[in-house]
Amino acid sequence: MFSGKDLANECKWGQSLVSATRTSSGNGSAVDMQDCGPEVVAVLDVGAVSGTSPTLDVKLQESDTSGGTYSDISGATFTQVTASNAQQTIQVANRTKRYVRAVATIAGTSPSFASCVLIAANKQSY
Repeated sequence: MFSGKDLANECKWGQSLVSATRTSSGNGSAVDMQDCGPEVVAVLDVGAVSGTSPTLDVKLQESDTSGGTYSDISGATFTQVTASNAQQTIQVANRTKRYVRAVATIAGTSPSFASCVLIAANKQSY
């Protein structure tokens, strides 16, 4: 997807879940992919994890408007995280709507995940 690309100028990057220590589930910020192709790459970076039986499930959703109704993007789900220092990348080619966000679901007893999610796509040439 990014082979031979000038990543700074030919790709759109956005941080949906900003770097933070999370203790509860939540929705990330919308990343505007208006001038991008349908293929999206997302990176989940997890640092320290604590708690009893902590779990972190992250998926991508899309919407026509930034504050609108979001729906899951098929196949855009990271593998569940239960331990520290986990990095994952997913790539999906079926985005159909303008805005993309990450959604984090956290469970366990006193769970804590230092984490963030970045979303990227190739800019379209017109």
